[in-house]
Amino acid sequence: MATETKTVLLIDDDVSLRRVIEYTLAEAGCRVLTAATGEEGMRLFALESPAVVVTDIQMPEISGYEILKRIKAERPETLVIVITAYGTVDKAVEAMKLGAYDYLTKPFGRDELRLVVARAFSLRSLQEENVRLREELVDRAEFSRLVGNSEEMEQVFDIVRRVAASEATVLIGGESGTGKELVSRAIHHASERRQGPFVPVNCAAIPGELLESELFGHTRGSFTGAVKDRKGKFEIADGGTIFLDEVGELPLELQPKLLRVLQEREIEPVGGRTRHVDVRVLAATNRDLEAAAKEGTFREDLYYRLAVIPLNLPPLRARRGDIPLLVQHFLQKHGGEDLQISTEAMTRLCAWDWPGNVRELENAIERMIILRRGEIIEERDLPPKILSKGGRSASVLNLPDEGYSLEDLERGAVLEALRRKDGNQTQAAAFLRIPRHILVYRMEKYGIRKEDIRLKSGWISRKMNSRASAPADK
Repeated sequence: MATETKTVLLIDDDVSLRRVIEYTLAEAGCRVLTAATGEEGMRLFALESPAVVVTDIQMPEISGYEILKRIKAERPETLVIVITAYGTVDKAVEAMKLGAYDYLTKPFGRDELRLVVARAFSLRSLQEENVRLREELVDRAEFSRLVGNSEEMEQVFDIVRRVAASEATVLIGGESGTGKELVSRAIHHASERRQGPFVPVNCAAIPGELLESELFGHTRGSFTGAVKDRKGKFEIADGGTIFLDEVGELPLELQPKLLRVLQEREIEPVGGRTRHVDVRVLAATNRDLEAAAKEGTFREDLYYRLAVIPLNLPPLRARRGDIPLLVQHFLQKHGGEDLQISTEAMTRLCAWDWPGNVRELENAIERMIILRRGEIIEERDLPPKILSKGGRSASVLNLPDEGYSLEDLERGAVLEALRRKDGNQTQAAAFLRIPRHILVYRMEKYGIRKEDIRLKSGWISRKMNSRASAPADK
């Protein structure tokens, strides 16, 4: 098995000593870069970024102290070993105060040199391992905030893991409160850009007249109130990821500028010149942007640039099996990990439609922890709207005692929604609170045609009642 080459930068104006050190370290398996002056040494340092630097203290023009300061300012993790003459302890102490890893006093033996450098590389390996473990912990922490073991969420996890390794633009769809920003953060922290910034921007929360400056920046004097240059969010996110939440609310006049960023990786600050940025774009919306593009309220070319990889998050009512897991997660998050929740209360929580999705559930759990009447969260501790008779959890179906086909029920719901919306698929999807492409898929699955939509009102109720009143098979 091949070993990794360890690079050492040696800076010393003494030719003979430089040759001895170079030979000794090369013999120990190191790749040695040599420089006779501080300037040459710093040039090599910038080009090669070595993990270990060995430098003499006493040199003309630029001293070893100055080299040490500059290296620590540019890359603090670099380990610098200084060489001092005549056993001058005060110089070695001063170097250690400035951040030197260790020192060698002339004259020193080859074994001593090899030992000090070997120890430096061992420490460097530990530092890199600690960084890697911290990054893994961050990744796990980000994924741990995405709670669920339903089939729908397993599909989301799978897509997140696969797209993280790419540079593709991802358009995250879903209702408000489904966790679109959490997913975008998980993608960022699992990507090669994890060391770069993650910059979220809520396009709906910034007034249209300020949004251009907020995204792309401006120069001093470009408009009234622009008293100094200001970087935009894209420039701040350079080297990392920008998350454009509610991207569907971006004004039409700004959409060409965003398209240019996606195509050319260039921004143009207000009143300034074009600048290059290295940014990955993740976007989210609770609107059907494909339908908006066809209606002309959103640029079609921008939509396809954003939706290179579409990722739709299911609403909580579509993955009710995850609700108990989420309840336990939020109990722990908000200090109620030792609390129990009654079966009746959990049943009501699982039956609720959660129009605000995961965000609404978290708020409800936090409220129950604070306002509970005992050590067990009971049904009486639930928010009033869940307890109310007219709440969304109340059944709207009269199901027969012998049971009913879920496929018939779903087909009937799709037909009823299409009938109520006069066959408009976008409006019917909104009525059912599902993305339009899911509605189209269900129509194809159940063979629903346009002529099937001309049904009278109450299809579901009639179908239930007809099944209930039909004689049982003998």
